[in-house]
Amino acid sequence: MTDEDLMIMDHMDRMHTDHPTWGSRQLVSQLKALGFKIGRYKVKRFMREMNIMAIYPKPNLSKPTKGHKIYPYLLRNKEITAPNQAWSIDYSEDIVIPIFYIHT
Repeated sequence: MTDEDLMIMDHMDRMHTDHPTWGSRQLVSQLKALGFKIGRYKVKRFMREMNIMAIYPKPNLSKPTKGHKIYPYLLRNKEITAPNQAWSIDYSEDIVIPIFYIHT
């Protein structure tokens, strides 16, 4: 492993921490913009060695699991005519997964 490879892996680690949705193609494009001469397959190999993967929606996310409780929609056929008569909330939050690469 050369010093340049370690420098590339360090940049990849920082980029992946800041942008976990970037895959090998985007990482290659960003590394080339920084002046590195690197191809997609080398980036993919480094990603495997560093155990980093892009975060993206997996298939069948909207299918309920067996035993999943289905809650009724309580506002069906209700007429909302005044402010503060019906409320909603979005309880999703950003999930940050810290991933570190330590070279020993």
